[in-house]
Amino acid sequence: MTLELNGTPEEVMRAVEALQEFARTQQASEKIAFELALALEECGSNIVNHALQRDAQQKFQVSFGRTGDEIFIELRDRGPKFDPMANAKQRSPDDEDAIGGWGIQLVRRHMDEIQYKREADENVLRLVKRLK
Repeated sequence: MTLELNGTPEEVMRAVEALQEFARTQQASEKIAFELALALEECGSNIVNHALQRDAQQKFQVSFGRTGDEIFIELRDRGPKFDPMANAKQRSPDDEDAIGGWGIQLVRRHMDEIQYKREADENVLRLVKRLK
């Protein structure tokens, strides 16, 4: 399934709801459905807030599906080149007052694979969660 979304928080949540419904149809556990939703909400929010600057006229794309025992999410935006994995800071509990950078840590914790590439002037972030 592919969704073309406006750069707003409401559109991110529309994508999250569609993903949760898809996860249910794939008989993913509640835990896996939660982890997928968390990762999409975090990455989608980062696109809206940073790449698109909350400009509702700007668009981004979210695709998700299943390949074998994996559910994947792919996010595409035309914002400035940004590899969240290269720019992610490792955090420790001592950093609890630091602002920013925590979201990608959550995504790393809950996804089995995270891949970034720049393709045809788009940021492409692919997240994979194994069902077993």
